[in-house]
Amino acid sequence: MPPQHDRPPPPATERPHRGVTATVSAVLRHDRGALAVATVRVVGLSALAGLLMTALIFALSWPLFTRMRNRRAWYHHLEDPYLHDHTALARVALGTLPLYLLLLGIGSAALQTVCSRAAAAGPRPLRGDRVRLRAVLAVYTLRGLIVWPLPLLAAYLATSLTGDQLDTPEPLERGSLPYHLVAASPAAALFVAVLLRLAFALAPAAAASGLGPRAALRRSWSLTRTRAGATRVLALALPLAALCAAVTRLATQLALPLRPLVRSLLEQATGNFFAAYYAGLLAPVIVGILATAATTLPLTCTAFAALHDHLRPARTSPRDPGGTTAASTA
Repeated sequence: MPPQHDRPPPPATERPHRGVTATVSAVLRHDRGALAVATVRVVGLSALAGLLMTALIFALSWPLFTRMRNRRAWYHHLEDPYLHDHTALARVALGTLPLYLLLLGIGSAALQTVCSRAAAAGPRPLRGDRVRLRAVLAVYTLRGLIVWPLPLLAAYLATSLTGDQLDTPEPLERGSLPYHLVAASPAAALFVAVLLRLAFALAPAAAASGLGPRAALRRSWSLTRTRAGATRVLALALPLAALCAAVTRLATQLALPLRPLVRSLLEQATGNFFAAYYAGLLAPVIVGILATAATTLPLTCTAFAALHDHLRPARTSPRDPGGTTAASTA
């Protein structure tokens, strides 16, 4: 019988090569306790901060609600119908939207850091969790500044040049080719923004693995510009987007009974119908967002972290994200 040689054991830091689905399933099953604790903590703190922020915004906007109530009473005295103008409230909402986006980014960055550490195929990076959290948050900020200004600018220009609120004569002749091009520009800009968003989909996971913000954006761009990378990202992003939309829709519909309850309680406590009305409108939306974050964000962050590790070049290790070691020894 020929002698049998024992195979050397694999390195302690090397995991067997698995697909993205198998990796995500294994991580969610093996680290479900840590991920559940992190999710509850992040979503709970985000909900508390969002509630306090919303209460502060309502308090600062109380003169607007008081003016609406007084004008409603005056029109009722004149026996005329009152249609309140919500332009001022829309401006307040647009002005405070960056605060909510910042809160959402901080929570997503915290969960992405935890999920990427759980899905890491190698040793834990040397950089601290706080440093990686700041890097992921910076990636979210840079990605938003790259992706969304174009569709916002196109929508503003289209509204300014072709909106129904314009008086005659209009800047562009209705029915002309420039009119149709400007009117269609928001859709084209949104399509470009979606493509850019998909191209940078792996950037948070790259930042959580130890890269800097700009290096993480370059890594995601280089991984997704290939046919295989683009196909894998699209195949992962579409089901996850559909899942998030379905959970948000379902949770919002289930929370609709909160609308009359919140409106009734707040109107009895403050005597202001308009403040209670808008608070009732927001209550199911807030519940839907929190439910979606609690149920889908761990899966989404883990899936993109696993896909980033799967697409990452073999010569790149977590301790050497940029491949500088391989380049120096070549």
